[in-house]
Amino acid sequence: MSRLRDDAAGARMSQTIGRLVGPERLVGLGFRYWLKGFRTGDISCWEKAWCAYSSTLGEAAARSAVTDLSCWVRSINRHAQRDLEVALVDCESFCRDECIAIEMISACQHNACPAMRACAFALLGCSMIEEVVHGAESFAATMRSADQILPPSFAHCSSLLAMRPASTLPQ
Repeated sequence: MSRLRDDAAGARMSQTIGRLVGPERLVGLGFRYWLKGFRTGDISCWEKAWCAYSSTLGEAAARSAVTDLSCWVRSINRHAQRDLEVALVDCESFCRDECIAIEMISACQHNACPAMRACAFALLGCSMIEEVVHGAESFAATMRSADQILPPSFAHCSSLLAMRPASTLPQ
């Protein structure tokens, strides 16, 4: 099972990615808070996610969005074969894995299937992506129905370019 990296190196990396706003920030924070909640059992992480979503979407839409967010992140947590990195709870910017999660939802919303699948492979570190893909598609559709549409620029998987190769063999 993969471990959560929550250290100074992860915080430094998050500073290099930059700050996001709007729907992409909501997706990134939801991913961070929900994954931390799964990993630590700290209910305050889930409460932070609920507050972020309900204050932006209203309670009815937030209920659906947080339900789909939970299913998506749970499937990522269950199938990940590598250490997933998330920034500190109160960090203002996002690390590489958080950006890949954001890009995955953007790719779903903009029907960029190869990019979405590449994001799933990158997050999981394995080929068992179908449950994660299904969860991402449901969450992306729910966010779209709540008028939370991510910009298409996130559908190009630019965060994947910063990743080390999965194999130690020369490319």
